[in-house]
Amino acid sequence: MKLRNKINLYTAVLFSFLLLVMNLSIYVLFSNLILESETKAVKEETGKIAEIFNQSTNMAQEREFLRAYVPIDGMIRIVNPALTVNSTVSPSEKDLSKLKVSYFSGEVSERKRFNHRTYAFASMPIILPNGDIANLQITKSIETAIGNLKILRIVLITVTLLALIPVFISSRVLSNLLIKPVTSMIKTMIEIRQSGQFKRLSLDMRSKDELHEMGETFNHMIDLLETNFEKQKQFVSNASHELKTPLTVIESYASLLKRRGLQEPELFGESIEAIHSEAIRMRELTEQLLLLAKHNEQWNLHLSQVNLNEFLKKTFHAFQSAYNRKIIYNTEIQGSLEVKTDEQKLKQLLYIFLDNARKYSDKAITVLTGEKDHQVFIQISDQGIGIQEDELPKVFDRFYRVDKARNRKSGGSGLGLSLAKELGEVLGIRIGIESKEGIGTTVTLYLHVKNG
Repeated sequence: MKLRNKINLYTAVLFSFLLLVMNLSIYVLFSNLILESETKAVKEETGKIAEIFNQSTNMAQEREFLRAYVPIDGMIRIVNPALTVNSTVSPSEKDLSKLKVSYFSGEVSERKRFNHRTYAFASMPIILPNGDIANLQITKSIETAIGNLKILRIVLITVTLLALIPVFISSRVLSNLLIKPVTSMIKTMIEIRQSGQFKRLSLDMRSKDELHEMGETFNHMIDLLETNFEKQKQFVSNASHELKTPLTVIESYASLLKRRGLQEPELFGESIEAIHSEAIRMRELTEQLLLLAKHNEQWNLHLSQVNLNEFLKKTFHAFQSAYNRKIIYNTEIQGSLEVKTDEQKLKQLLYIFLDNARKYSDKAITVLTGEKDHQVFIQISDQGIGIQEDELPKVFDRFYRVDKARNRKSGGSGLGLSLAKELGEVLGIRIGIESKEGIGTTVTLYLHVKNG
């Protein structure tokens, strides 16, 4: 069953049930009130007649006395303890005289059914003129009240049936109101599936209810999916391009070697060097792609206490030896510093920024360590080409390059800073970048340390 039909059914059933319970309660309440009122009236009338009868001393006028009080559609009779009827007065004596004779020791008031009719019955003890005890019993038809209750029942049933019409209409309107955003969402998702294009819901900005919030959430989700899809598509395109270039170089030199390599030794050496260089570049690019494909939770950290000063000195010395680049290292902190971190991943993070400084500047790289806001910082500065201010938010995007024209010469793939961002998040290191075009770039790493 569709949700729309469920809402229609459940709403209609609920309202119908509530309406039925309400009308049934009204009928039962009024029925009890009316019938109790009729029974009470007969009891009071019986009490009045019994009081007058007890004061009478003329036995011969008994029937005439009772006839003055007999109900139009009822009966008055006097019953002695031997269940013998002393007197019976009734306009319909032939019918009511067949009513079973009973004797009661006290006051009684009740309702009785006789010949498919309902009667109010009351009995009270009286003292006859001769001193005997007897019952004065009055039986009165309450069919008029029963008829009124039947009319009330018909009215309530009619009102219930008529009230169901707006109930069904309102349930239909309610279901349409609730289902419309869901239907629109389903339609939009089907269109997205069929067309392959991201689409959004049209929202009524005047409404700020939960349904509008659901529509906004759906549109935000589509925005996120579209953004991620575009990033993935751009990533695949850039990765393909980056891999295509070294493969083309390798293929070209391999073809050249195949044709003329043995006849020209110089060409042979040049080709081998180019193929080796591009193979290394492909390996590094592949490793970076694999690292970036990992989720943060998949990084395996090997934490240990590291003496930061000794660690930085060794790292900078290794980098200077590998690239023959001067690094000027200064520190504002006295004493030793210890940090709990993954030594290899921290070294990898530093190498990324040192390598960028090397690629975009031919001058010495300056490194400064110090304390700021209860944190230790590592500041790496170069005097390179710098980055435009509006480009700074993009530097951590994958395949972003400051100078695309220098990329082949510098060997960059545009993945280093993306990897650095991932490493920084995993290690709990905050990264800040300041840069001025034509002056240089400063990268600051903020670490939590244990002072020694």
